[in-house]
Amino acid sequence: MTGLVLWGVGTSRTLRAHWALCFLGLEYETRAIQTRTPAMEGQEYRSVNPRGKVPTLQDGDLTLTESPAIVTYLAENYSGPERSLIPSRKSSRAEYFEWLSFIAMELDATSLYVLRRHEGLPDIYGPAPEACEVARSYFDRMIKAAALRLEDRRRYLLGDNFSGVDILMTTCLDWAVRYGITLPQSFTSYRSRIDEEPSTAIAFAANAVR
Repeated sequence: MTGLVLWGVGTSRTLRAHWALCFLGLEYETRAIQTRTPAMEGQEYRSVNPRGKVPTLQDGDLTLTESPAIVTYLAENYSGPERSLIPSRKSSRAEYFEWLSFIAMELDATSLYVLRRHEGLPDIYGPAPEACEVARSYFDRMIKAAALRLEDRRRYLLGDNFSGVDILMTTCLDWAVRYGITLPQSFTSYRSRIDEEPSTAIAFAANAVR
């Protein structure tokens, strides 16, 4: 196989992969498979990703899953002088991976995915109001702590330059708002600045279900 192929559209996590590809100006093929559809269970996709999740990126002989890994792989292998999603300086890279871990674990997995399962999909996972209440409280505490990092009025999470962790953070912020969570003002302003980044609209369009 040659070229870049991305499997998946229509979710916050597939958006992350589309966004990285769009920001870096890469040509790629989209396989518009959607979560919780028969195609996800089909032999073709299961041969690509036996876990049956999206997104999945294929780059030649490499097959990669998990949206934080995909964004970072693209950032490290396809960034250039004009378009980069990951800093080169060691201290800034350390901060990148700190944000990556925080967003993926504390905001996404520990908080938002609890709401996704038990409020968004109660017929599958069952209602769990107490767990959801705790998840909301935890997200609120974590996002307020993260907001302290924006007090220096930085434009993006790592400073003046848009990066892969801004992609991940934005999807979590939008996800939280859909579940009725109020964001700190600094993150509301930050989210507005993200909309000014030209790749934002392109990525959302690329991820749309048609």
